[in-house]
Amino acid sequence: MHILITAGPTREKIDPVRFISNRSTGKMGYAIARQAVALGHNVTLISGPVALTPPEGVNFVPVESAADMAQAVHLHAPSADMLIMSAAVADYRPAHPVDSKMKKQPGALFLELERTEDILASVGKNKRADQLLVGFAAETEELEAHALDKLKRKNLDWIVANYVADGFGNDTNQVILFNRNGEKFPIPRSGKDLIAKQIFEIITAVS
Repeated sequence: MHILITAGPTREKIDPVRFISNRSTGKMGYAIARQAVALGHNVTLISGPVALTPPEGVNFVPVESAADMAQAVHLHAPSADMLIMSAAVADYRPAHPVDSKMKKQPGALFLELERTEDILASVGKNKRADQLLVGFAAETEELEAHALDKLKRKNLDWIVANYVADGFGNDTNQVILFNRNGEKFPIPRSGKDLIAKQIFEIITAVS
């Protein structure tokens, strides 16, 4: 299969030296890409800025902003059989980024933020019947309820859910997979490469 994987954070420019981002390291997405290559799939990895070396054998597409990632996903999604969207894409970006470094001024600074494109929802809306779409949900509370809601709203086939404290920045994780029928498949804490292996095993066995 051709598997499209997104990984890592995005950076949303404030000025040439400042940006808005998040704590995603890309480790889970890169582990999934390694496992997909090991299984013999044709892998396109679209990655935000991370301190990781791209796995051997992938078609690597580096991006920075949410807009960059959206453009790359829309370019490569039509040829994909499976899309695994593990990137932590910014929901908001500065509405008016500037081209020169902002100087410190007295008093408070207020940034106006605007919504970025919801890439996962867009892909879910436009996916073909023969495409398999896997999303991720990192939550701080009510994990199962939020994950199942996201699964339904964004027309996903599967969602991988975990608490933020379990996965972000760590080499291990514990997740729960849900499919569109509401079936639940917990994966206990282990290394992210083993998590990736189990994700493929479950999806392959059940889909």
